[in-house]
Amino acid sequence: MALTRFERFLGRLLRAVVWILFAAFKLFAPQQRHGVSSLPPITNPLLLLSAMQLARKIRRKEVTSVEVVQAYIDRIQEVNPLINAMVKDRFSAALQEAAQVDKLIEEESGGEDVLEDRLPLLGVPITVKEAFALQGMPNSTGLLTRRDLVSGADAPSVALLKRAGAIPLGVTNCSELCMWLESHNHLYGITNNPYDLERIVGGSSGGEGSILGAGSSVIGIGSDIGGSIRIPCFFNGIFGHKPSVGIVNNEGQYPPASGQQMGFLCTGPMCRYAEDLIPMLSIMGGLNAEKLSLSAEVDLKKLRFFSVPHNGGSHLVSPVEPQLLHAQKMVVKRLEADLGVKVQELLIPQLKYSFQIWGTMMASPGKDGKPPTTFAELMSEGGKKVWPAWELFKWFLGFSSHTLAAIGLALVELFQSSHPSPFIMQQKESLQQELEELLGTDGVLLYPCHPQIAPKHHHPIFTPFNFSYTGIFNILGLPVTQCPLGLSAEGLPMGVQIVTGKLQDRLSLATALYLEKAFGGWREPGKTTIKP
Repeated sequence: MALTRFERFLGRLLRAVVWILFAAFKLFAPQQRHGVSSLPPITNPLLLLSAMQLARKIRRKEVTSVEVVQAYIDRIQEVNPLINAMVKDRFSAALQEAAQVDKLIEEESGGEDVLEDRLPLLGVPITVKEAFALQGMPNSTGLLTRRDLVSGADAPSVALLKRAGAIPLGVTNCSELCMWLESHNHLYGITNNPYDLERIVGGSSGGEGSILGAGSSVIGIGSDIGGSIRIPCFFNGIFGHKPSVGIVNNEGQYPPASGQQMGFLCTGPMCRYAEDLIPMLSIMGGLNAEKLSLSAEVDLKKLRFFSVPHNGGSHLVSPVEPQLLHAQKMVVKRLEADLGVKVQELLIPQLKYSFQIWGTMMASPGKDGKPPTTFAELMSEGGKKVWPAWELFKWFLGFSSHTLAAIGLALVELFQSSHPSPFIMQQKESLQQELEELLGTDGVLLYPCHPQIAPKHHHPIFTPFNFSYTGIFNILGLPVTQCPLGLSAEGLPMGVQIVTGKLQDRLSLATALYLEKAFGGWREPGKTTIKP
């Protein structure tokens, strides 16, 4: 299995371009300076409860929604100047809505069970990725030409969560046009990792990952077309789920998918506590959630487990860091010891071509034969046409309104072939068939979420293809849960992807619940923890 000479040349060319861009960035980009090294500790115990626990306490009048919402507002105001995760708040409106919730509970005569059935998230605060429409909030996706755009209605997934009683606190930062590993744009600036302010939060749902990891939110909404839920969840030590395709409505977010991309984009939950994943997915999926049988009991001892430690050695992707390999091995040992199962370690050769498969499929035309909207066209939204080479020159002079990452993506598109490689398409079909047969309806696959623990700011420009560890599963349409696995020697989050067959989301979610108990789940930033 070898790449063609042209594909090898293209790989070398892309790496050379990346080296040049990264070297230029270090010379011309401003450096961040922080006066503190860590976040202040969490002092309010309400911030250490899951959304389900908070909802239960609110229904039982053990705490008011106003108290819970105010606790999160206080925490956001305390840490957001350091992490820059929330870019627009609606605190006054949220407190008014919380007061209405408390009044509703006082007047409810049907009892707690009625409220739980009708409004399972009643009074619980939530945060929303800025790429989603939230009524009265901006929806720019970090594009300067969309800075004045305000949403007049809610995206369907947002509306369902609000209808279940959740109270939005505001919107969070993302990468420019949602297509990069770092949540950075010229409208809102850069978002910092709560475990180390000098490191990235991932993208594109990085603001959500950061605000959740910092203990400033309990549940949130993200979108994922190449890892945009799972990578931020991994870097920020929280849980996230990319559902099976077609379960959660993707409308109401910008930019919209085009070409075949509509079959790869997923909207899903992000949260600090695993027990919130299934309730959130049930709500966000609406009637489609019934296809997942989320309420069915899962016996982990009856499942077949597989572990794939790396992608086989792609020349475009970084090797998996030893600490991550060790953490995955610890998961295998724990599963075998606790459940009595045998975890089979596999190497799947086709995974070596994950980036090429993702890139090929993302550039493919839709059923109507029309190619997807180019990144340069998206960058031109509401303004003059963007010419990538000219924009790069402007960036060197400090006059570009776009990030270097966005300009680089637009430049890379110029080198993409309009004719899919037969070899790469063969690898895609072979991989799809192999994994679907392997997983079936009772298989669970462990796979790294990313080959590196959260890198320093802007370093993904040097390793732009590392997202392929997550992106491949968007192309394959498989559900995946990112699960935290404690902290590294540097105090940074580690984690693993849990992959299952189509519509078998409940298996990965059940495994995440188990691993949360086994490895501790989310850890408060800055606190000394004992590794499992």
